Amino acid sequence: MRTNWAGNVTFTSAEAVTPASADDLRALVRGSSAVHVVGSGHSFSPIADTAGTQVSLSAMPATFEVSGSTAKVSAGMTLAELSVRLETEGLALHTLPSLPHITVAGAVATATHGSGSHSLAGAVRAMEVMRGDGSVVELTHPGAVVSLGGLGVVTTVTLDVVPSFEVAQTIYEEVAWTTLLVQLDQIFAGAYSVSAFVDWQGGATLFVKHRVGDPPYAFPGRPATTPVHPVPGQPALHCTVQGGEPGPWHERLPHFRAEFTPSVGDELQTEYFVPRSRAVTALRALAEMSTVISPLVQTCEIRTVSDEAAWLSPAHDRDSLAIHFTWVPNTPAVLAVLPRLEEAIAPRPHWGKLFTVPPALLAARYPHWDAFRALLNEHDPKGVFRNEFLTRYFGPATSA
Repeated sequence: MRTNWAGNVTFTSAEAVTPASADDLRALVRGSSAVHVVGSGHSFSPIADTAGTQVSLSAMPATFEVSGSTAKVSAGMTLAELSVRLETEGLALHTLPSLPHITVAGAVATATHGSGSHSLAGAVRAMEVMRGDGSVVELTHPGAVVSLGGLGVVTTVTLDVVPSFEVAQTIYEEVAWTTLLVQLDQIFAGAYSVSAFVDWQGGATLFVKHRVGDPPYAFPGRPATTPVHPVPGQPALHCTVQGGEPGPWHERLPHFRAEFTPSVGDELQTEYFVPRSRAVTALRALAEMSTVISPLVQTCEIRTVSDEAAWLSPAHDRDSLAIHFTWVPNTPAVLAVLPRLEEAIAPRPHWGKLFTVPPALLAARYPHWDAFRALLNEHDPKGVFRNEFLTRYFGPATSA
């Protein structure tokens, strides 16, 4: 893999390797001075880059072991594949991102969330991690879950699972901006998952995913009569089924169908998390910048995320509002506007998206920042998994 999905990051690795066994992976790790794992390439930041060996886990033997209310699975398995396996067992994940094509480890390492009120990181019970000397350890510490790939190669993840459930998806159009702000808490609590797509011009469209059996809520707006794509004007052919028809959780929670695998992403993405207590204030501040945002944005999705224990989750220790921008593919223009947005709302950004928050400011927004730095040095003292991204934010390894 020479570039990420969107093409805005060109990987600088000296080689790319796809090991097919634990022994192959162990030999590779022991013999390399710099290693980093890449998942599906859907990150927009250089978080998966390395100057050494880039590793894909896509050819590793599959692990899928259900035990009670947990499932131990391959780290490199895609969420789409995992979902089908779980559904066969009558089980489900509590959340899925918009695109189910990303890997389990990639979603966990960056605290990627999706439909529902938690990220997948919130479901992690344990992880098996191969360190730089080839040893494998099981980690259960909340500081280790959102690791940004810095603790070693995550080989398996044990996740909490729930009984399978059905979901019906309905789209509500023409929701007034003032209505969204005034009824923000009620709207986002009205269904299992609610996404508000806003145009910063005074309107919103709600993507409502209602779990069958939950109490109904009277959402504002007009129910759409034809399928709707999250990006205005785009055909909805590859979107999951809308119109209120119930279906399995994994066929409704994502915005896009698993059988549609995007090959090129003509977009850039940024996602900011602010405390729920500052949600309306932050949205109003961004709305005042609509003339700056609108020329560059394709769509903007607003969701809620409950507080999480993982140290580096952007929703750590606080209920949050997530504001996700899908930009036009103009990197210089987008990077030029991000500092203005970040100054206005003081967010925690998604690790796998574009952001420009300086390390010192970001460190001040995470109470366990220094403790995570110590965890990095404990598990990877030689800096085998420390790439430029991690070094920028957490400094070099202690004995590198």
